[in-house]
Amino acid sequence: MERVRGAGAVLAVLVVLGAPPAAGEELSGVFQRMVKSECHFINGTEWVRYMERHIHNREQFVHSDSDVGIHVGDTLYGEIQARYWNSQQVYLEYKWAQVDNYCRHNYKVFTPSSVEIRARTCSDFMGQV
Repeated sequence: MERVRGAGAVLAVLVVLGAPPAAGEELSGVFQRMVKSECHFINGTEWVRYMERHIHNREQFVHSDSDVGIHVGDTLYGEIQARYWNSQQVYLEYKWAQVDNYCRHNYKVFTPSSVEIRARTCSDFMGQV
């Protein structure tokens, strides 16, 4: 118990004196965790590919592709995550349902307006020529 108190006291003194952390290296304290989902449409909605990338501090550690059907680890930690996620059958079924629930759904939501905008823009240019 005395060791813990002693270590705490030393730490408090170092903080008060402004000792730099990690042997003089500045630590930013900024960590980024990002999941990027992508939908690739080939020939409308006939062939839809759902991809998901997991990124930590600008390094992709695991990715998945609906055409492949499993998660693939890009780093050692990513391999561990991929192995775990691939062992969860319910989770995999949910992920691959994203082709319909996320990609095809959003294609139907956004395509009419984008086609309308594209058609209007083309007709505007045609009138000026």
